[in-house]
Amino acid sequence: MTPLRLTYLALFVIGTVLPMYYFISWFNEFGWSIMAMAEAWNVNDATTGLTYDLTVAAVTLTIFIIAEAVVRKDWLSLIAIPATYCIGVSAGLPLYLFLRSRQLD
Repeated sequence: MTPLRLTYLALFVIGTVLPMYYFISWFNEFGWSIMAMAEAWNVNDATTGLTYDLTVAAVTLTIFIIAEAVVRKDWLSLIAIPATYCIGVSAGLPLYLFLRSRQLD
């Protein structure tokens, strides 16, 4: 495995563990309510701006992944989409780059 692929893999692990640590900590403190978390994302203009920023990035990444999967016939790379929406762009993007950088038959 190339150093670049190892870097993408490491960033995927970091991009998964860090957000999940904070999400789980928040849920443990405030209860397991997705709606309450969504309200927290819009508590002020700064968090609302960050929420929209990440939403646009996630949608853009999704469109790119789908377009590339169709062109390259790389259906495995589609698993980066649920990673993006269930964890975050910090997991979905490095996972996609890791998968995309592998050799295809």
